[in-house]
Amino acid sequence: MSILKRIIIINLFFFSSALSDPVEKKSFDNYQHGIAMHGDLKYPKNFKKFEYANENAFKGGKINRFSIGTFDNLNPYILKGVPAYQAAYLFETLMKSSFDEPFSQYGLLAEGVKVPADRSWVAFKIRKEARFSDGTKVTPMDVKFSFETIMSKGHPTYKTYWGQVDKVDVISKNEVKFFFKGDPNPELPLIIGYQLPIFSKNDWEGKDFSKTTLTPPLGSGPYLISDVKAGRSLTLKKNNNYWGKDLNVNIGRYNFETIHYDYYRDETVALEAFKSGAYDFKQENSSKNWATAYKFPAVKEGKVKVEEIKYYRPSGMQGFAYNTRKTIFKNRNVRKALTYAFDFEWSNRNLFYNAYTRTKSFFDNSELSSQNLPSDDELKILEKYRGKIPDEVFTSVYTPPNTAEENGLRKNLRIARRLLKQEGWIIKDDVLTNEKTGEIFEFEILLRSPLFERIVLPMKRNLKKLGINVSIRTVQDDSQYIRRLEDFDYDMIVINYGSIISPGNEQKSYWGSATADQKASPNYMGVKNPVIDEIVDKLVSAKSRKELVTYTKVLDRILLFNFYLIPQFHIGHYRVAYWNKISRPNVSPKYDLGFDFWWFDPDKARNLGKVSPTNIEKKKNNSPYYLLLFFLLFILWRMRRKTS
Repeated sequence: MSILKRIIIINLFFFSSALSDPVEKKSFDNYQHGIAMHGDLKYPKNFKKFEYANENAFKGGKINRFSIGTFDNLNPYILKGVPAYQAAYLFETLMKSSFDEPFSQYGLLAEGVKVPADRSWVAFKIRKEARFSDGTKVTPMDVKFSFETIMSKGHPTYKTYWGQVDKVDVISKNEVKFFFKGDPNPELPLIIGYQLPIFSKNDWEGKDFSKTTLTPPLGSGPYLISDVKAGRSLTLKKNNNYWGKDLNVNIGRYNFETIHYDYYRDETVALEAFKSGAYDFKQENSSKNWATAYKFPAVKEGKVKVEEIKYYRPSGMQGFAYNTRKTIFKNRNVRKALTYAFDFEWSNRNLFYNAYTRTKSFFDNSELSSQNLPSDDELKILEKYRGKIPDEVFTSVYTPPNTAEENGLRKNLRIARRLLKQEGWIIKDDVLTNEKTGEIFEFEILLRSPLFERIVLPMKRNLKKLGINVSIRTVQDDSQYIRRLEDFDYDMIVINYGSIISPGNEQKSYWGSATADQKASPNYMGVKNPVIDEIVDKLVSAKSRKELVTYTKVLDRILLFNFYLIPQFHIGHYRVAYWNKISRPNVSPKYDLGFDFWWFDPDKARNLGKVSPTNIEKKKNNSPYYLLLFFLLFILWRMRRKTS
């Protein structure tokens, strides 16, 4: 699993000394039940449940799931080891996000939240009933310990992510306040609220947080780890004494009694295991598999459900990512030239069953996309950077090269040759060579799964026509692959930058100059651009949704026209297959699959075990023949006994 996924799946926390100033104390009255990034909350105080939650969902049963790779660590918040991300079920955060709002949160461990108009600080009021799984109370001191521990001993990315937190004060036995520094950052109160895991200070006494462990850490979450087989499987059991089961944010949630994960090294093997019923749910990422592999008997008999569930979040950006730390990829025109070698139309037609749409934005499928000419508000921002950003940003909409017209690929490769020649790369002995240095243009594409080889091989062939030698290295060993990513030990990778409807602090991690040389950061492309740094700062500090959208579009344009990667493709829905013993709510959340709200269905499970009518009929029809065969065999046996 990539470090990007660590950032999206992982949580954190912070806090510090105590205040007793009566004036300060007074400001902590009137806590709110939730907080929105911009605008108003959808759900009022004392709401009963989220609209997409089924309060009557069955509680109990077991679901078998799968994961690709391996693991040797149950602490997913540190750099060392290969973590089991399912361990995040153990830990809770102060707030919980809703999945049908762009970016809003409601109380979980905290019963209330308060911020000033400028959001220069945030205060949380911890619920008196909040408990760790051993029955001990969750306190502000646990919050303080959690934040300070992760900042000092956790994954290095957190130091950038939480860099604007100045200090944390314990206000009272159940109140904590975070103070911020630097330019206003309206998102900070929210990401503190929902991305920070709370650990037990007492549980970690005498233990080294920075070391890998296979001993389940103590958390306050709905599940406990009941069985661990390192690198092979992980089993979570419902905590019957879970303190928060009746909270409005948890109604209809965490329905399975047992969640079991088996680990597979290979996607192909994992798919066959699903077909055999080894696990119950699969989200399919391969268009080929989706088009061809889900026609097995269990699907036809209705034992396996196959569905496409639409979503309304940005699709994100998947692409061939350049490591611009490498000399050959430092030149923008060189990077632009190579984009002409990716023939999406051919791949979509011949490899993907026309399932995909070409990605044209880091925020495709949303209002954040820059797929129109710059607005007046955008131009006002861009004008300040004229001469420091590509000229195309002002007058053009980014459009990836395509091969829809006749001889499209040949024309694209001619454009690529011209661009490369302008930058001093010429063909010499059928190999692209730098005319000044004599350097041969060659690089390696690092892959994690053999499934991607079929996507990369046509690209390799097209680059060969330009005289570029490309090698492909597939590293299926999870720990080795992660190490190479963390050390930036690659020339090109296939990466997927997930997007949210309300981008913010994570953008600093993705392409901020401060993270370009930070080990294990998600700035995989090594982006170091002062203009991008400034735009991201403005985006993070946006005071309205309109301002956020404007700065996001500006960022999108600058990223696209700097050609840091070659965009690939996306779909606008989830592709899921599951054995028909689980059910999901009638209403799907807009911005998430919401799998934590699905449940085991005992009636479906009983029906699943029955033989299909077709097979029953076959057995009925064949029964006389089986009796006749048995009678003949009996006669033959008697005749043999008489002759012996």
